[in-house]
Amino acid sequence: MHFESPIVRRKSRQIMVGNVAVGGDAPISVQSMTNTETTDVVATVAQIRQMEAAGADIVRVSVPTMDAAEAFGAIRKEVAVPLVADIHFDYRIALRVADLGVDCLRINPGNIGREKRILAVVEKARDLDIPIRIGVNAGSLEKDLQKKYGEPTPDALVESALRHVAILDELNFQNFKVSVKASDVFMAVEAYRKLATQIEQPLHLGITEAGGLRSGTVKSAVGLGMLLMDGIGDTVRVSLAADPVEEVKVAWDMLRSLKLRSRGINFIACPSCSRQNFDVISTMNQLESRLEDIVVPLDVAVIGCVVNGPGEAKEADLGLAGGTPNNLLYVDGQPSQKIRKETLVDDLEKLIREKALAKADAEKDLIAKA
Repeated sequence: MHFESPIVRRKSRQIMVGNVAVGGDAPISVQSMTNTETTDVVATVAQIRQMEAAGADIVRVSVPTMDAAEAFGAIRKEVAVPLVADIHFDYRIALRVADLGVDCLRINPGNIGREKRILAVVEKARDLDIPIRIGVNAGSLEKDLQKKYGEPTPDALVESALRHVAILDELNFQNFKVSVKASDVFMAVEAYRKLATQIEQPLHLGITEAGGLRSGTVKSAVGLGMLLMDGIGDTVRVSLAADPVEEVKVAWDMLRSLKLRSRGINFIACPSCSRQNFDVISTMNQLESRLEDIVVPLDVAVIGCVVNGPGEAKEADLGLAGGTPNNLLYVDGQPSQKIRKETLVDDLEKLIREKALAKADAEKDLIAKA
């Protein structure tokens, strides 16, 4: 039995980041950010392609200088995924990347100087139909807000965000999304919850500077999980001190676990114990490594013994229940064949690929007949 997500998402205005819809009834999009030198076009393009292959819907690129802006233009020509330019302070960089094909500007209107400069960027974005992301961060709040609140707080984050929103409102520009990130889970969650009731624009979720691969994944899962369960969030970026490809994978794992998106294999695997009839941990490590290229949604159960094995295997698209002397494979809930321990990983990989291909072909047939 496959359960649908019970989450009711917050209604928001929809914007377009390139060809990716954000907000409204669009699926929650997955983002990450390059960590190469933007002026190294070859390395940046290679990393973007790796992130796209892992499932990134949108990629952000830091553009701190005019040299980086020119490199951004070269990068834009080499990749298909929508690109967001991350810009601070220098409005001229925003104007340049807009002309070079950027899909979204991450720029806080209040930190690029005088009203004339803000107007120039907003008018350029309006003319070229480029959305803006207002990105508020607890680590870079305005000095007057730091003085007013004494320290970063949820209210300080929201006030900063609304200050930037007011600038765009005055210029009658509504094509934007907002983030209010903090490294503290409770601060970020409360700020997003407060802001969600005060604006109609899409919200970009993130727990900023969350930490390394393991600790940052846990912190992000806790914080973003609370917000996503509330129905808050239209696009997500998991911020890890790790390969950005891992950020994409973690984001997909979160959305998949909440049944908000489906892509690739959802493995159901036991933690293993002395009852196991094959090495579950080794089997899972090999299968996950070998099958990263599969994008067709599949539930695959790998259970080491007969206690929970048959029950879990019957609920999956393809499931293995450990047994002696052979392990029993279920396909679509029905017993199918026995698999020997000696060839377990190779056999499972082959069968999973066959199942994924069959499902993909079936979906193509349905589309063709529609």
